[in-house]
Amino acid sequence: MEDLTPLSGRQWISNQANSSIFEDCIKVETIKDDHCQRCGQKVTDKLADKRFYCRRCIGLGRCIEGEYLFRLKGQGNYTVKEPVLTWKGKLTSDQARVSQEILEAFDQRRNHLVHAVTGAGKTEMLFKVLEKCLSQGLRAAIATPRIDVVNELYPRINSAFANTVIGKYHGREYNDVKNDQLVICTTHQLLKFYRTFDLLIIDEVDSFPYAPDPMLHYGAKNAVKELGQGMILYLTATPPDDLLKAVKQKKIGLSLLKRRFHGGKLPVPKEKLFIGPYISKQRINHRLKTEILRVVQSGHPLLLFVPKISEIPIYLALLKKIPELTTCSIEGVHAADKDRIDKVANFRAKKTQILVTTTILERGVTFPHVWVIIVAADDPIYTRASLVQIAGRVGRSKEDPTGLVLYCYHRYTKNIKEAIKEIKRMNR
Repeated sequence: MEDLTPLSGRQWISNQANSSIFEDCIKVETIKDDHCQRCGQKVTDKLADKRFYCRRCIGLGRCIEGEYLFRLKGQGNYTVKEPVLTWKGKLTSDQARVSQEILEAFDQRRNHLVHAVTGAGKTEMLFKVLEKCLSQGLRAAIATPRIDVVNELYPRINSAFANTVIGKYHGREYNDVKNDQLVICTTHQLLKFYRTFDLLIIDEVDSFPYAPDPMLHYGAKNAVKELGQGMILYLTATPPDDLLKAVKQKKIGLSLLKRRFHGGKLPVPKEKLFIGPYISKQRINHRLKTEILRVVQSGHPLLLFVPKISEIPIYLALLKKIPELTTCSIEGVHAADKDRIDKVANFRAKKTQILVTTTILERGVTFPHVWVIIVAADDPIYTRASLVQIAGRVGRSKEDPTGLVLYCYHRYTKNIKEAIKEIKRMNR
C-alpha cells in the first residue's frame, strides 16, 4: 500500500470512491446540503453536466458534486529531538509576562488574543508555547495572510527550532508535502488540513485577505483540533472588533503589550497637507519630492506607499528622472509582481534605497532603519489599522528606535485621525 504518512492531518479531493489506497482515511462528499465541505461556503455554480462545484476554493483544486474529500487522521506523537528550542535570547519582563499567559492558555486549551504593538517582539513571545507543544510530540502551525510574512517568519522559526521538521507552504513557492511537526503557511493553506493542529497561531489576524473572508475563518477552525483538545492563538497590533467582543464576553483570553521589545515608543506620524496632485505626467509634486530627498539624504531606506498598483510605474519613471536620485537603486513591488520575493529581499539587504509599494508591505515585515512616506493617506484603501501598521515599520531597531512616518493627504480623514490617536494612546 502507498505510504500516506506525508498526508497526515491533511484533506484532499479524489473521485476514487472505493480505492483501497485510502482505506485508513475518512471519506466525505465534497458538496453536501449545497455547501462545500472544504471551505464551508454555499455552492451555486454548475458544470456543463449540471453538477455543482465550488468556485470559492477552486484555487486549491475543484470540489465537484459526487466526488470526495479524503481526510487522514493526524499522527499521534512525533519523535522529539532535544533541545527543542535552540534560541538563546532572553525575553524582556513584559514579553515574559505575555509568554507565561500564552502558556497558561495552552494548558487550558483556551483560545487567546495577544494585542501587542508593532515591534513588540511577538515572534519571540511564541517560542515558549511552541517549545511546550513540540516537546509533548504535538503538532503546531503558524499561519498568516501574507506570503511576505511567511517568508520572513520561516528562517527565524527554523533557527529557533533547529531540531524540528518544519514545513513552509504558500502559493508562490512549491515544497513537497511532508509530515512536518511545525507548519508555517498562509491562511489559505489551512484549507488543506482537517482537525490537525494542537496549537494554531494566526499572525496578523486582522489583515487582508483573512479578516473579511469567512472561507478562511472556516478553514482555520477546521484545521485546529476540536475545542478542548486544540487552541487558536491570535496575534495582532490592531485587533478586529469581533475578537475584542469575544474578549469582553470572556470567550477568549487577552494579553496586552504596549511597549516595543527595546522599550521605545511607537513613532507618531507627521502629517502634510497637499493642495495639488502628487504626480503629473512630467514631475512629482515638489513638496513630495523634497520629503523623499530628505529621507534619502539622511541615509535611511525609504518605503514609499502608494494606493494603486497602476501608479507604481509612474512613480518609478518620475523618481528616476530626479537628478539627486540618479545613483539610487529604486524599485516597485506589488502583490502580483513575479519578482516580489527578490525585490523585498534586495530592499532588506539595502541593495535598494527606495521601494515603491502597495499595502502588501504594511505589516509583518521588518526592515532595519527604514523610514516611511504614505502618499494619499486619505485614500479609502488605508484603514485605521493599516495606517497604524505601516507606521509600525519604523523604529523597530534597538539601535535606531525612532524615525519618520509621514502621512500625505488632501483631506484629513477619520482614519488618519484615529490612527494617530491610537498610536498616542498606546504610547501613554
